[in-house]
Amino acid sequence: MTRSRLPLRLILFGLLALAAVVLLWFAVSLLNGLLEFYERVQAMPLLLRVPLIVLAAAIFAALLWFGWKLLRPARARPTRAASRRIPDRTGVEARVAELREQSADVANLEQELLELDRRRLGGECHVALFGEISTGKSSLLRQLTSENASAIEADVIGGTTRQVSHYRGRLPDGRELVIADMPGSGEVSGQLREQLARDEALRAHAVVYLAASDLGRAQDAELRWLAGFGKPLILALNKVDQFQPAERDALLDTLRQRYRDVCRAIVGLSAGGREVFERRIADGRLERVERERRPEIDGLLDALQELTRGGSAQLEAGREAAVLSSIELRSQQVAREMALRDSEACVTRYTRRAVIGAMAAVAPGTDIIIQGALGTAMVRELARIHAVPVRDIDIEQLLARIGLTIRSTTAIVLAIAGNAMKAFPGLGTLGGGVVHAFAYGLAFDSLGHALNLSLAEHARLDQFETERHLRDLLSEPGRERIERVARLVIDSLRKQPEAD
Repeated sequence: MTRSRLPLRLILFGLLALAAVVLLWFAVSLLNGLLEFYERVQAMPLLLRVPLIVLAAAIFAALLWFGWKLLRPARARPTRAASRRIPDRTGVEARVAELREQSADVANLEQELLELDRRRLGGECHVALFGEISTGKSSLLRQLTSENASAIEADVIGGTTRQVSHYRGRLPDGRELVIADMPGSGEVSGQLREQLARDEALRAHAVVYLAASDLGRAQDAELRWLAGFGKPLILALNKVDQFQPAERDALLDTLRQRYRDVCRAIVGLSAGGREVFERRIADGRLERVERERRPEIDGLLDALQELTRGGSAQLEAGREAAVLSSIELRSQQVAREMALRDSEACVTRYTRRAVIGAMAAVAPGTDIIIQGALGTAMVRELARIHAVPVRDIDIEQLLARIGLTIRSTTAIVLAIAGNAMKAFPGLGTLGGGVVHAFAYGLAFDSLGHALNLSLAEHARLDQFETERHLRDLLSEPGRERIERVARLVIDSLRKQPEAD
């Protein structure tokens, strides 16, 4: 063992000695250079000496500044709450009013604005209990409330709460809180109740996020989602009495390290509640025992008292910003749904016109070409629906590319049209005119949906993306689209005798 280690030690010692010699040589050279520089500066005339000294001082200061920029501690990145844009109340109301004029269903958004004003005028401080099912929210609520505690259900199975309920609680300093008990997240088929809980959490001045163990991915996302709205958060680890002391302390330390920039406080507690266990009695039989656990919530009460010390007035601005942000996001979703509805109606309308025009003018063997006037009109209307400005030259270039694409896929489109017609009794025997009409309709339907996808993704008229989507839609049209276009052809055939 000694023989194998001795050469390595000698090599390391030699490298260290060489490094020391190099450093010493560098220090001596630097000192010698500085002395020579000093002597030469002293020998210079005063008019040259002063500018040179100033220049050297500037270079030295610049090197110091650059070194400080490299070595200084990195600044903490602003959290999403700090960097988010706070919406303006007037702008949000104007957006909701605009959607109402467009016949959108905005009753829930208007109700949210009314509730925002009602709570502000009421002056009460609202706290929401948020978390997954089976974390003990109802049991904790029984310890926090000062009235109606017996009416609060707590079930060991979880998922007891089905709606948002409000109770009054009292802090150690005598101040009252309005505490919201909400449905838990993570329940199977509980999306509607989860949305109720999220909405109520945003309406509250502060949120207590309850967990019974380390946070999983979904819980972490929920907590950071709330923090993204600037919501004051307390992370409460429940059922700490079920952990060993060392395990409990390690888990709390982990949570504090991970979420110290997200939560105002991170505390451990035991909300009490019922526990069921089995014990062996003297005759050897097992007995099922149910008993109440001793609650320990002093840490949470202290954190709540500190967080709400300034009352609702101090937290109202943050609460209003969170609610307005939520309303703004929901109004954007309503606008997207309206755009989708209007764009679908637009595509159907122009597809019907293309089918009628094709049945009147198309003869067998004619190439499938996008009809210029209809194509231009549809592009303009879809761009208006998606609020995307377009130029006439861009539309012309797009339709030129689309015409080449459709010509290159004519055989595919006609084959799809012919096969589709066979699925509808009576249509397959009407000749090539009907097949071409169906092909025109399929082309317009595909173009409209390709434009919708491109405009929604890029908020501009992207020719290459539109062409790519169009190729995909023409090559493999879904059964729903084929049936939709076929119905348009059938309706046009039925209306032709009436028009004649």
